[in-house]
Amino acid sequence: MISVNDFQNGMTIVLDGTVYQIMEFQHFKMGRGGAMVRTKLKDVKEGRVIEKTFRGGEKIERAHVEGREHQFLYREGDSFIFMDVETFEQISLGSDLMGDSINYLKENMNITVTMYEGKPIGIELPLTVELEVVETPPGVRGNTVSGGSKPATLETGAVVQVPLFVNVGDVIQVDTRTGEYMTRV
Repeated sequence: MISVNDFQNGMTIVLDGTVYQIMEFQHFKMGRGGAMVRTKLKDVKEGRVIEKTFRGGEKIERAHVEGREHQFLYREGDSFIFMDVETFEQISLGSDLMGDSINYLKENMNITVTMYEGKPIGIELPLTVELEVVETPPGVRGNTVSGGSKPATLETGAVVQVPLFVNVGDVIQVDTRTGEYMTRV
């Protein structure tokens, strides 16, 4: 059992016999009442999203998930093919299961596939990835008080805001949790 005060994004819980993954949570307090936790939960098996509010301190059963290391091989239409690095088995995951992770996924990248009862429920990327800038306008410094930024399209198709000194062909480091530029490599 786990307290709702210990919720984290990506954590899995069992609620009324159904396994949910916590997509978002927010602690709040209403006037004289006790603390509450508002959550957005995704049904692992059916993919539907529900919103549920819990009282602070309430206990919920935690679903135990297994993380296995996989290597991303290639994309085939709407499916992404991964290989287990230990058993060399290949699995296919749909883009609906991948979420925003698609924007930072490169071929041959090692990731963790989270599984519940032998079925994949999502992936965990490394905290940062290094991606090449394939398109960005030239950095013209204008009437800016601070550094300024410009949009840059990366090799995976993701668009991030980068400083003016970043050019096409540069390799940059991106935070996969927030999608923000970190540094030039």
